[in-house]
Amino acid sequence: MREFTKAQKARHAIREFKTLTDASAIRGFYRPCGKMGKALEQCLRNLSPEIYGSMNDPRIVELKGLEYVIDRLPKGIEECNRIILTEEDPFKNEALKPIIPLKRRRTCYRVGQNEMCFVITRGLSEIYDILTHMTFLVVEARKIHSRMTDDSGSLTIEWSELDKSVRQQEPFSDAVLDQALWSLSIILGRPYRETRDTYHCLEANKKSHGSNNGLLHLIHSLGQRIDAEKTNRNDAIVVYLTPSLMRIIGQQEYEKKWASDIKEQLIRQNLHQRPIHIVSANLHSVLNAIYGYAALRKAGQPPGDNLYDFFHNLRQHQDDIQHFAAAHGFWELPDRSGAHIDCQIIDTGQLKGVELHPELNIVVPETAQCAPVILVIDYAFGAQAFEIMENLLESHSRNGSTVAFDYSSISIMGKAGILTGDKGDIMLATAHVFEGTSDNYRIDNDLSPSDFPDTESVFVGPMVTVLGTSLQNRDMLEKFQSDWKTIGLEMEGGHFQRAISAAIIKGNAREDMPVRYAYYASDNPIKTGSTLAAGAMGREGVKPTYLITKVILEKIMGSH
Repeated sequence: MREFTKAQKARHAIREFKTLTDASAIRGFYRPCGKMGKALEQCLRNLSPEIYGSMNDPRIVELKGLEYVIDRLPKGIEECNRIILTEEDPFKNEALKPIIPLKRRRTCYRVGQNEMCFVITRGLSEIYDILTHMTFLVVEARKIHSRMTDDSGSLTIEWSELDKSVRQQEPFSDAVLDQALWSLSIILGRPYRETRDTYHCLEANKKSHGSNNGLLHLIHSLGQRIDAEKTNRNDAIVVYLTPSLMRIIGQQEYEKKWASDIKEQLIRQNLHQRPIHIVSANLHSVLNAIYGYAALRKAGQPPGDNLYDFFHNLRQHQDDIQHFAAAHGFWELPDRSGAHIDCQIIDTGQLKGVELHPELNIVVPETAQCAPVILVIDYAFGAQAFEIMENLLESHSRNGSTVAFDYSSISIMGKAGILTGDKGDIMLATAHVFEGTSDNYRIDNDLSPSDFPDTESVFVGPMVTVLGTSLQNRDMLEKFQSDWKTIGLEMEGGHFQRAISAAIIKGNAREDMPVRYAYYASDNPIKTGSTLAAGAMGREGVKPTYLITKVILEKIMGSH
């Protein structure tokens, strides 16, 4: 029998995971303890994603992976055994409040004591993301449950201590907390210091955002949930996918409403006949780069000499900046569709007299008539990028007539995993290669290394557009690197380019329209300790973010 390479096994595992997920959606449900659930679990085990670290080691619980997942799932998920994925918001106008995870923009509802409802508005990528995280949680929950009892079937001393700690109402003293974490570290099979670090990480998010129930409660609930499942089959975890969910995938109902809102706003502000430049980015860098300097000067704040120290310090003055920007051609467009993508419109025709940072080399238009309009759209999620860009580039039907827009450039700025360098480095895409398919899209990128200072590490080459951040395997990525000469991986670029190519064919976009793709490295998925599970970049992400923003703005506003 032919022996497959590790990379081939990993690619097969991803294809199988995708196929099983699609089959579960058609079937309408699956149980993690059933055949379909165990098959999904085996796929994830075979893939052994770097971001889930020690998931396959039965002796230890993967703490960094737990931190990553809990930040992306709704508070209380560990207590629920009924998980419902639905296509519409059943409680939109009801008293029940939505739960938004800390680091993933999705709408969820806690329905009763044991049920969690996810509203799927961002396409297949969101389904894969949720089910991957749920599968990982079940794997870790089973490890935890195996440490609840000893050989005789009695509760271990450590689990009894954990149970006592979870039920304690009063705040822990330092000594009691140390003892509780020591007992917990034995259950987890992790060193005390690692357990303490994860405890404080989750506690910080719990206190600042209310986004989780804390490590002690999390571990206790995960173990109890598996115990309840083994005691009574009616308490088994079930994931339901509503019958109409797969029918609406690809119908883009949320994205159509989203794009229509933007176009209506452009028309209301009489900006629809001006050159419009689309920038996919975060919602602070373009705003801060254009308005931050003048806003701080007006508020009597010293801007400082170093450009990137200046940008970092702007985070403390967002209210001042937004108030100033609103008086000089800036509009916010909070999402009303459910697509979870907020937008901004900047009319550069109203920048005359606005003082810019001396190191920002852009030309303020003399007249507003042909001044660029910058449309900033927040980050899409995976395949959702195709849906939002396809709808945005289409002409707009209004009062029986068709309104076309002059889209003059598209710039995609994002975070990505790097395969050839380190965190903070910059990647410029020459093509996007889809993981798991034969689809690939070449790009005539309007950005080049010469646009950036010589002091920066800038890599140029193809990027892999992956199915999900949690479905990555070192061997497979190294194979992409050797065969395709890929420099990094991301989730949206290929989907954006697919929509842009389609718009050119349909006549909704000009073939000579400049397209720009620039990414900064937020992680290195093939380097242990440098994956997304290692945590956010923090201050080191400021420089590449604003460096790319600066270059894009200079391209749009004609200094190059």
